[in-house]
Amino acid sequence: MADKRWLAVEAKKYHILEWYYGYKRFRPGQEEVIDSILNGRDALAVMPTGAGKSVCYQVPGLLFDGITLVISPLISLMKDQVNALTSAGIRAAYLNRSLTNAQYNKALDNMAHGIYKIVYVAPERLVSERFIEVCRSLPISLIAIDEAHCVSQWGQDFRPGYLNIARFIDRLPVRPVISAFTATATEDVKADIVRLLRLREPVVLTTGFDRPNLFFTVMRPKDKRSALLKLVKERRDKTGIIYCATRKKVEAVCDFLCEKGYAATRYHAGLSDDERLRNQEDFVYDRKRIMVATNAFGMGIDKSDVRFVIHFNMPKNIESYYQEAGRAGRDGESADCILLFGLQDVATAQYFIETAEPNPEMTEEQNAVFRQKEEERLHHMVSYCKTQGCLRAFMLRYFGDQAEENCGKCSNCLSKYRTVDVTVDAQKILSCIVRTKERFGSQVICDVLRGKESQKVVSFGLQSQTTFGIMEDVRQAQIKDLIETLEQQGYIQYLGAGRPVLQVTESGWLVLRGKVQVQAREALEVRIGAEFVGVEPDGELYRELQAERAAIAKKRGVPAYVIFSDAALRDMCRKLPTTDSAFLSVNGVGETKLKLYGERFMRLIRLYVPKKGGKMPFRISEEQLGGFAFSDEPIYCSEIVRRVNALVEEPERRKLQAKDITNWLVSVRLLEAVKMNDRVLKLPTEEGMALGMLRQYRENENGDYYLVLYERQAQAYIIENMQQIVDFAASERMKTEE
Repeated sequence: MADKRWLAVEAKKYHILEWYYGYKRFRPGQEEVIDSILNGRDALAVMPTGAGKSVCYQVPGLLFDGITLVISPLISLMKDQVNALTSAGIRAAYLNRSLTNAQYNKALDNMAHGIYKIVYVAPERLVSERFIEVCRSLPISLIAIDEAHCVSQWGQDFRPGYLNIARFIDRLPVRPVISAFTATATEDVKADIVRLLRLREPVVLTTGFDRPNLFFTVMRPKDKRSALLKLVKERRDKTGIIYCATRKKVEAVCDFLCEKGYAATRYHAGLSDDERLRNQEDFVYDRKRIMVATNAFGMGIDKSDVRFVIHFNMPKNIESYYQEAGRAGRDGESADCILLFGLQDVATAQYFIETAEPNPEMTEEQNAVFRQKEEERLHHMVSYCKTQGCLRAFMLRYFGDQAEENCGKCSNCLSKYRTVDVTVDAQKILSCIVRTKERFGSQVICDVLRGKESQKVVSFGLQSQTTFGIMEDVRQAQIKDLIETLEQQGYIQYLGAGRPVLQVTESGWLVLRGKVQVQAREALEVRIGAEFVGVEPDGELYRELQAERAAIAKKRGVPAYVIFSDAALRDMCRKLPTTDSAFLSVNGVGETKLKLYGERFMRLIRLYVPKKGGKMPFRISEEQLGGFAFSDEPIYCSEIVRRVNALVEEPERRKLQAKDITNWLVSVRLLEAVKMNDRVLKLPTEEGMALGMLRQYRENENGDYYLVLYERQAQAYIIENMQQIVDFAASERMKTEE
């Protein structure tokens, strides 16, 4: 019997996956976690951003008889997840400080009456006696803890409220299954999660940290603002996040982009709650394409179509960088993760570590150990920025994963270089550092080598050094690049924070003595980002599907990706489904979304798909219509059509016909069908005549009749409504063909 029951559960989980989520198979790791939960075992899952962690607790939550509680620190994630669930036909709600008292009380009452199947709650709510009382009265089958690394004081996002979770669970009359999820966790953090959440013999699954669709790049530009502007320009039609280290830098970068004509907004802890929410929604709802933010933004933002994440400054550890960069490409499509590195970033990160307030939840000894760990993490982050090896491999190995030496999806692996011998110039630099007694940074060393009598050079009498001016014909940028190469290869090191000084290492002394040759890489072709492969098979249809999605999203008050992801739209473009069964084959389309949106999207696809041997539907852009030549004299409809068709140079498309315009004008009651002398004429109504449509009397051997002329006002009305005319004509043609 047990086997039969389990087979029934197996069938149901696949049914739920397809019915609500529109997928026929689980992603790697999902099924293993789901099965352990369904078997009543606790679970800890470490899965990268975009791997589908939410499905791991939502599917069991829908199969269990009772309610599922999801504990999350992220208001934005709660809202996005609940929007997605309700759009899929699942009853869900969230309880957090974004609700008014009336909204919170209403949601809590609904929860008490068992209306919701899945409820998201902030950890701070777990100490509320009223909330605990409601939970004690309900059958809670599963508790899922998202961002579980927040429980660990050794993680990068410690939240004291997470320490309430175990005490809350203890107060429930029956202990439910407990599952914990996070995207990044070292072995120490995983051990903390199991211990502090009191997981019982959990299934621990780490699916791997690799995100194959992400292209990683580290740049060391001379001018970060110019580099950023070029990157954003190349991605003008893409959605992206730009991270900065400080609030001041966020303001400056956001203002800079806005001045250059980009739709950018900002987010940092110094803004009011109202402005942060407004700016976040502008980004999520695509009113602004670019979000410039500190690390206060993004955790839990479920926006799937972010095509690039640019770090204007280096984060202080790889955990933070991978989490922030991982907000790109959540839909599985190609995306760029670009880090603009500069030595000042190291000083800034060091300053934040040194000036951080001690954590009152920890002892003095624990705070000292924590600071040491922060220093170690910063060292790894700097090493990532300076490595000449594979960037992806560096990160994966940091998290304990195996990795190939060449990933084929990062700037270090795909850029082309040649190796040159720079031993002589290296010896000059090293000699200068030694002869100035290792007291100065790279700028002073450059000035001495180039023979520049700067204020510091003169004040320290460095113009008398034997190395003064020995590289006067070499550009400063070249010398600084070589200094960085020597530092990367371990021949020199920086000492101190803020304004670090250069020191020659033991390996560097070997170079000075002529025992080691120095080789440098010279870039021949630098690859900065992903070539966005997998783009829509037909740009026009994709844009039309996007427009339809945007219209639905605006009407429903939800982000566009809640309706369908970009990946789903691209799959529609590939498969061109025109029946219910075909539409269900699109990735991300389940029964609920088929019922809600299927016909609207299939209508567009049917208009797009030409009949065998036929032509594509007539299309014209607003830009093309801007070239329409209006006539100051009244003209016939056939002349309007001739002038419109002249603007479209696509022989594979149908031409606009006069009947397309006149039939639409009849449908909006500006023309009417009138029978005259056994002929049916389409003549202006009173409303049509008021818009400049004229009747012209004619007479021939067959009797009297009229033609219609269109004054400039009427011409303008037709051009302004051309898209409606085109859609109406295509719809009528489709009815005829069917």
